[in-house]
Amino acid sequence: MSPLKAWLVALTEPVVVIIDAMALALITLATAVVFVNALRLALRGHPTNVERRELWLSYGRWLVAGLTMQLAADIIESSIYTSWDAIGQLAAIAVIRTFLNYFLERDIADVRERQHQRQAVPGPP
Repeated sequence: MSPLKAWLVALTEPVVVIIDAMALALITLATAVVFVNALRLALRGHPTNVERRELWLSYGRWLVAGLTMQLAADIIESSIYTSWDAIGQLAAIAVIRTFLNYFLERDIADVRERQHQRQAVPGPP
């Protein structure tokens, strides 16, 4: 292995681990917060659709952020792999995460649109 390649591997590996750890912490914290808030809503009784949507919308944003960070780590990690099998596995993971990200973003946009439409409709006088 050339000195430049060794330097690249030595630099990339800890960066990938750090980014993956940040994504893990972000997703874990968001899941815990959503769990606690969902319990509060349930225990309070009869949560409104708006409250539930806001809770899941917030969670979706955090998941998108975590998935984006994991995808960034995968992209960086792909720079040090030279085997086609490893690159293929990373590509498959990136595609799966990209699709998850796409559908989460679409759901978030859909919920936002419904919220804006409801706010724009004037109530009865």
